Amino acid sequence: MQAVEARDLLRHPVVLSLLVLVALFAAGNVAAPGFASFGSLTNVLRIAAFLGVIAAGQTIVILGGGEGIDLSVGKIATFSTVIVAQVSQGQDERLLLAIVTAFAYCGLIGLGNGIGVAYLRIPPLVMTLGMVGVVTGIIRVYSGGQPEGRAPAMLSALVNGTTVGGIRGSVWIWLVVAVFTIWLLRGTTFGRRVYALGANRRAAELSGINLQRNLVLLYVASSLYAALGGMLLLGFAGAASINLADQYQLISIAAVVIGGTTLAGGVGGYLGTAVGAVVLQTMRNLLIVLDIPAAGRQVVNGIILIVLLSLYGRQRRLRQ
Repeated sequence: MQAVEARDLLRHPVVLSLLVLVALFAAGNVAAPGFASFGSLTNVLRIAAFLGVIAAGQTIVILGGGEGIDLSVGKIATFSTVIVAQVSQGQDERLLLAIVTAFAYCGLIGLGNGIGVAYLRIPPLVMTLGMVGVVTGIIRVYSGGQPEGRAPAMLSALVNGTTVGGIRGSVWIWLVVAVFTIWLLRGTTFGRRVYALGANRRAAELSGINLQRNLVLLYVASSLYAALGGMLLLGFAGAASINLADQYQLISIAAVVIGGTTLAGGVGGYLGTAVGAVVLQTMRNLLIVLDIPAAGRQVVNGIILIVLLSLYGRQRRLRQ
């Protein structure tokens, strides 16, 4: 009995991801002694925090099922950096206004995604990919192609400041976001509805869940998480650009799937996504240590995503 339980535990996606993480650190330490040091780990967490926050919204959308996916998270995060930089103009006293403005506009983008998917019945992949083009155009018009302003000192200090144990502020913010997201999904009516929609939409509707309204909420939530991730990224980078967060468009999906959330929806959770974000950032650092060029790292990321999607397709066929 204990052997069976141990085998089942080792098959758990979060445990598997943690084992992969240990293997990556071990391999990195062989390639570059010190790779597995505490300082290296905190640096991984510091950078993974941005992906972790953005992928939280992606997790919610994917858990909702119906082939749900949000390809616009990267561009929404970029839009958030541009808004905060230009509205605040680097002034701490304008930071609150900039944050509220960014959440409002990014929330409207998520609302547009949700309406398109829920009411117009546009496939999520098509809707959110189309929204990428819309937001790209808005950013170029709003910023004139070159965003002005910079991150307020308060925001930079909050993100980059060193706290207890030498851990950066971005890590503590991510921890708060993680606790909130896990509670949101596991301890609230909204979270239970997300899982119900992902498990069986027809059954969820018959139980009284408003399908359209809750689908809209999924995409609004995703956009708000992306906006927050963009703000943190701005604090880290110090200035905005028109493609600052575009890299998170696909890698956020990889983090979710690595963490054990199935693309069919209804199975998984944010804890796995958080571990997946750390795994991906550790892998990126390892490739840098191995002196793999940026193009090569993109190839590796693409291969990882293809493998994960192929495994998902196999799992779906088995379920059917």
